[in-house]
This record gives sequence, C-alpha cells and structure tokens, in this order.
Amino acid sequence: MHLYLIRHGIAAEPEEYDTDSERPLTKEGDRKTRKIAQRLYELEIQFDLILTSPLLRAQQTAQILQTVGLSSKIEASATLAPSGDIHNWLEWYQQWQETGHRSLALVGHQPDLANWAETLLWGRSQDALILKKAGIIGLILPETGSPVGRSQMFWLTAPKFLLS
Repeated sequence: MHLYLIRHGIAAEPEEYDTDSERPLTKEGDRKTRKIAQRLYELEIQFDLILTSPLLRAQQTAQILQTVGLSSKIEASATLAPSGDIHNWLEWYQQWQETGHRSLALVGHQPDLANWAETLLWGRSQDALILKKAGIIGLILPETGSPVGRSQMFWLTAPKFLLS
C-alpha cells in the first residue's frame, strides 16, 4: 500500500479571513500546485482515492490533483483537519484497506501530516520531519496489521524539486 501525504499549496494569510477554514490557495499556490500535480502525472502516479481535509485550501489542492488526472475520487475527512487524530484515521484506514486499493493520497496540514508520517514510521511523533507547502511524503504501509511503527518511507521531497 502506497500512502502519499501531501500538504496543501500556498494559502492566503490568516488575518485576511474570518476563519482558518476559509483560507484559499493564492494564485501562486494554485500555479505551483498545478505544476507539481502535472509532474506527478508525468511520473505516472495514480491514487485510488484522495482523502482531504475539509478546509478550503486543502480541498482546492485535492481538486487540482484530481483535475490533472491523478484520481477520479475525492472525499473530505474531518480527521485531516488541523489537529486531527491519527487514531481516528487508522480506524477508517483499516476498513478502506479491506477494499483492496493500493494507493491513497492524504491532503492536509503541517505539522499533522509530518507527525502522522513519523508515527507510521517510528511509532511516535518526534517533530523531526517538515513538510513544505505542496510537499510530499511517500510511505509504504504493511499489507496486514497496524501500520504504526511498521511503515517505510520511499519519498520525501520539497516542492521545488518537482517544479524544475
């Protein structure tokens, strides 16, 4: 099982909006995210599902990934909102894994996605990984059992390496 943790693209400043959930991608964030999505498509990456935070900037990022052709399915999940609980996601994942799908993208926020990656890799968060805006962490999760502390990283890249 390949899991791609993708941080949303560059978003508007928080003080410009009444709530954090309303912050959209900036024009630059949209442009860069589209270029990164296109590069992923050129690398023949496909997702069986894009699961996204319900916040606007994450949903816009997920829609860009879908528009480029990386997946035909998007679902919003409150577990991917800021401060979401990985244990709630793990319950969802156990059920989803039974469907036989092989590739999943999670679109969310920093530090949550990096902390989740650390938990899946080492069994606990160590605040060692940083996921840049529109950056990607790729993990291979075990086929059976809990992925906590049993996953392997195959990809960690800042967006600038996909933009050139």
